Amino acid sequence: MPLLLLLFDTILLTTLIGLAIAAVLSAEPRSAVMLFIAFGLWLSLVWARLGAPDVALAEAAIGAGIGGALMLSAARRKVRRDSGGDPSHEPSGCDASGDPGGDPSSNPDNTAGEEAQ
Repeated sequence: MPLLLLLFDTILLTTLIGLAIAAVLSAEPRSAVMLFIAFGLWLSLVWARLGAPDVALAEAAIGAGIGGALMLSAARRKVRRDSGGDPSHEPSGCDASGDPGGDPSSNPDNTAGEEAQ
């Protein structure tokens, strides 16, 4: 194997391992997803270098593309939920505190809670 190809393969491998470690150790969900997408795209380059263009295309389209988009959407919802976003957008039907019905007396628009007091 020529020295230049060995150097190229070494760079591919070390960058792939670095992206994997960075994605796993990332504390921020959005940056972890971005690193995962970069990992998938870089892995498709590795598959192409190994002579498997079909696997490379599948990895780029499914692994990095669709999987990354789904994880980015989930990370965005998690950040919105953690920051106390609008409870009416909660998919579980709960308010931001996790209470399924909420306390009627804590709602300022609720006149029934005021009448009961």
